Amino acid sequence: MSKRVLAAAMVAMLAIAGCGSGSGSGDPKTLKLWHYEPPDSAMGVAWAEAIKQFEASHPGVKVAFEEKGFEQIQKTAPMVLNSGDAPDVLEYNKGNATAGLLSKQGLLTDISEEVAKRGWDKQLTPALQTTARYDENGVMGSGKWYGIPNYAEYVKIFYNKDMFARQGLEQPRTIEQLTAAMDKFAGAGITPLAVGGSEYPAHQVLYQLALTKADRGWVDRYQRYTGKVDFHDAAWTYGATTFADWVKKGYISKESAGVDAEAMGMSFMQGKYPIMISGSWWYGRLVQSIKDFQWGSVPWPGMTAGSAGNMWVIPKGSKNRDLALDFIAITMSQPIQDKLREAGGVPVVNGPTPPAEPRLKDLVEDFTALSTQDKLAFYPDWPAPGYYDVHVSATQKLITSSAQPSQVLDELAKPYEENLANVGK
Repeated sequence: MSKRVLAAAMVAMLAIAGCGSGSGSGDPKTLKLWHYEPPDSAMGVAWAEAIKQFEASHPGVKVAFEEKGFEQIQKTAPMVLNSGDAPDVLEYNKGNATAGLLSKQGLLTDISEEVAKRGWDKQLTPALQTTARYDENGVMGSGKWYGIPNYAEYVKIFYNKDMFARQGLEQPRTIEQLTAAMDKFAGAGITPLAVGGSEYPAHQVLYQLALTKADRGWVDRYQRYTGKVDFHDAAWTYGATTFADWVKKGYISKESAGVDAEAMGMSFMQGKYPIMISGSWWYGRLVQSIKDFQWGSVPWPGMTAGSAGNMWVIPKGSKNRDLALDFIAITMSQPIQDKLREAGGVPVVNGPTPPAEPRLKDLVEDFTALSTQDKLAFYPDWPAPGYYDVHVSATQKLITSSAQPSQVLDELAKPYEENLANVGK
């Protein structure tokens, strides 16, 4: 899972004056589109432009766009996609617990033939293809294509340069530097880390800590069921105990258990916290919103949560599959990918011209390095259906100190192990 967007469901009809009906009936065709990117995000900017280009290149066809909340789709997709209300194309989360589960349930369209025909398999690197393909058990990494990722994402360390300078601190490029910085802030009476404990951010921090002791084999055993997972091994134990220690030392506020992702991001953008460990999806908003201080970002040391971004999928009940495929193709075009990049996103199709903004150059180059070095570790809630809520709840207990690290790891282990039977492992 990747990110949470707090947005009320709303419908914005985007139409262009057509020169005739695509169906020959006098009524224009309609492409029903759902996604959960806010309009000021990099993806929201890019997809708005893609809609304009789609309508311009498809006279008589209009796009009926509905903005959905991330968790709204997360919780209702299986029911909605199995009804007559399914859209023609939608943004959906990737991984075994989401896209994999829907592919196994027969709710998504196999687009393998179109992927080859349109050359999308050539545009996407093997690492980015992992989350687009699922086998008969809904396990990612092989089998048929059920979606197309159209941006990339990864978790990194954002920091307030002004607050760091006032404490005489350098950018936190290692765990030791990060810990020393948080210790100094805490000693000065400043809670160092902005955290959203009621949604994805907190459990991603726990996962990041575990990843400092992990390798590719560890990630594949956990994410792709290639071997036995021990939730009390050195990596998981380090992640949970270190997270609990950060709470104890005041690096993480106990009040953050009730904070959502949007409030976390806003608090960092308002200069209330010096550090935020979260995803590249914040980048565009930080560039646009932060005016009162200097900020920067550095890669998480070692492996990091990240992957191809959420992807376009076509429900089995889509009434306009060809139009849906055409829309996906536009989002994969160089102009739209460049638009996404210039707005602060990580493109999956890199153009020959580097971005003008130095921070955007770093954003893209850092992801390219992670991808080519095989350091992308997906996200902690992917392996099992319903696992997102389990991770949120378990990590909240570390924040409130209502459970010991070993008990939290037991809580993570139980549903994971129960799910193995469902995927034939």
